[in-house]
Amino acid sequence: MPYQVLKRAEEVLKQLEERREKDDNKAKITKREEGYQLSFITLDDPLLLDIKEEIIDLDINSLTPVEALMKLNDIKNMLQKKGRK
Repeated sequence: MPYQVLKRAEEVLKQLEERREKDDNKAKITKREEGYQLSFITLDDPLLLDIKEEIIDLDINSLTPVEALMKLNDIKNMLQKKGRK
């Protein structure tokens, strides 16, 4: 093969390998960041446990839009009664 063709093929290969290496590094960084997610909400709070249970018990597919808004308002009121906003 001509020298110029081989030289160009080496350049292209080098560029592709560098690009793949950068993509691999980005993927590793993303995985590390996902592993260090901190939670600012602890479910040890009885109020939050009550809210969680209410949400779990809901049949979202059977709620009308008005019922959904009313339920959201109920949860908001629960939080406000405890002095949270």
